[in-house]
Amino acid sequence: MKKVHELTTIKMTEDFLNDHALSFLFVSRPDCSVCHALLPKLRELLDNYPLIHLGHIDAANVEEVAEKFSVFTVPIMLLIIEGKEYIRADRFVRLEQLEDKLDQIYELYTQ
Repeated sequence: MKKVHELTTIKMTEDFLNDHALSFLFVSRPDCSVCHALLPKLRELLDNYPLIHLGHIDAANVEEVAEKFSVFTVPIMLLIIEGKEYIRADRFVRLEQLEDKLDQIYELYTQ
């Protein structure tokens, strides 16, 4: 399964995004059952994309994440490429649709 980088501050998140051209952020809260069910599935899905780095942010501990990334609900998933947001998926995510989008973007990026 894809390694998860635990991002516990906004500074760590910014450094993570600067260090990795292809970044996928997963924002959750401890009391979110959907978040707990989705993260392992996301980790498994992202195994297919070796250049994408996965970061996890607990919105309960890093409250600034809401303002920085316009997070109004959890879970939220963001694919950020070279500092620009390309995918935003939130609440009830269809992994098949997410995978289709990732395939398209990843193929274009890695050509």
